[in-house]
Amino acid sequence: MVQTAQTRAPRVWGQNRSIAVTQVLGRAIAQVKHDAHAPESDKGNDMPEVIFQGPEGRLEGRYHPQKAKDAPIAIVLHPHPQFGGTMNNRVVYNLHYAFYNMGFTVLRFNFRGVGRSQGEYDQGQGELSDAASALDYLQTMNPNSKHCWVAGFSFGAWIGMQLLMRRPEITGFISVAPPANMYDFSFLAPCPASGLIVNGTADRVAKPQDTRILVDKLHEQKGITITHEEMEGAGHFFEDEETQMNPMIDMVKAYVKRRLTENTR
Repeated sequence: MVQTAQTRAPRVWGQNRSIAVTQVLGRAIAQVKHDAHAPESDKGNDMPEVIFQGPEGRLEGRYHPQKAKDAPIAIVLHPHPQFGGTMNNRVVYNLHYAFYNMGFTVLRFNFRGVGRSQGEYDQGQGELSDAASALDYLQTMNPNSKHCWVAGFSFGAWIGMQLLMRRPEITGFISVAPPANMYDFSFLAPCPASGLIVNGTADRVAKPQDTRILVDKLHEQKGITITHEEMEGAGHFFEDEETQMNPMIDMVKAYVKRRLTENTR
């Protein structure tokens, strides 16, 4: 099911509904403990582990370069650090490889306090600064790139959309299961770039009705195109590989490939 619309977007730090986040995410993570991590094959020599400087110390990442010096770049952001979110989350891992296989140089990393990244969880504000530092690192390594994308899952989608507002060089975004019921997305006024929002109709964490309200608000804006796709029966983590995860990744790849042939924001 696909919904497409015209849109433009704002920027404001939303209220952090920490109690709601704790209750809803806590229940969800308890139900889906197996969700989580990427296969060990990720640790190949083609994707070096990197450590780069963040606002509160070193940040740990996985950097996957292309041979082409002018390859497009993408950064992928993981879910909530306090509820098991890491750069090796399955959704994040699959988004990473989707971008790489489309010719992007890709970076995913652990927010502060996760894995070997230094610092402590900072209610989203510090994590946004981490994402900005990661994008700085990626751009420094790829000064000739002409396209820059940001992708995020759950909490990472919220951070990614804020990064989009602060960095005009970002030309496209992928927002998977944005938690519009937990965080304020009103900063998207206007949204500076076209993008794709994907969610499952059976998502019990980021409620589908709240995602639709967010999309409807974006549809009221003009100047860019927001594409919205819902996957029937999929939960927050797109648990089933064949019927949920793979089709979701195929949606992302089809959208990005189409956008790369266009000259629009």
